[in-house]
Amino acid sequence: MGTVTGVSSDYAEAKIHKIRVADLRDVLRQGMRDYASNRSDVLFLCLIYPLLMYTVVRLAFGYGVIPLIFPIVSGCALLGPVVAVGLYHVSWRREQGLETHWRDAFQVFRLPGIGSIAVLAVLLATLFMAWLAVAITLYQSTVGSGAIWFMSPGEFLAEVFGTPRGWLLIGAGNLLGLMFAGVVLSISVISFPLLVDRDVGPVDAVLTSLRAVAANPLPMAVWGLMVSGLLLLGALPFFVGLAVAMPVLGHATWHLYRRVITLP
Repeated sequence: MGTVTGVSSDYAEAKIHKIRVADLRDVLRQGMRDYASNRSDVLFLCLIYPLLMYTVVRLAFGYGVIPLIFPIVSGCALLGPVVAVGLYHVSWRREQGLETHWRDAFQVFRLPGIGSIAVLAVLLATLFMAWLAVAITLYQSTVGSGAIWFMSPGEFLAEVFGTPRGWLLIGAGNLLGLMFAGVVLSISVISFPLLVDRDVGPVDAVLTSLRAVAANPLPMAVWGLMVSGLLLLGALPFFVGLAVAMPVLGHATWHLYRRVITLP
């Protein structure tokens, strides 16, 4: 594991380490250990996320806006770093040898960096809304023909999977979604854990995250794919698996941050 020296300014005093793809298995194991040591507390906390996803899907079916289900559910992964902030704090407490409880996750609201965290949360929420706007526009310009509302599940699936324009929607939608996910990963994978650890300001936190991703493009790309894959697997059984996938990934991201960044 090599080191990339920083430039001037406080945030750049952090050393960015080069990691390997093999290191990702280690941080995932550490995340699983953190989850196992706080299983009941963290599981209770993270039930909120799958319940939210289930509610969104139920509402989409109830109001007949089936085409919005995939953009909303997949787009909610863009907000994952915000949801995981409390888990980063739990991992930090465990590092310090402190007792941990699910209530400790809410202590992030008392952190010096909570203002900076809020700024980045608004940024990710803006990207989420932008993703929804792009997804709706893409749907209307391909399959929807201006009528996105009140389609039955059968009609929607037949249109998407049974027509050339449906496959165009799938391909273009996945490509655009990948672009949004890449942007969110680049600006958030290090910035949110860093702001839990130190109040360096939102701009410096994002710049540090970008430096870390630039120094480790392949491992970070693989990490993004791992996160997406585990969230997808967690979402398949009626979102119940997200109550496990979310805390494991949250804790693992904290350990990834520790492995990539050394602060003065």
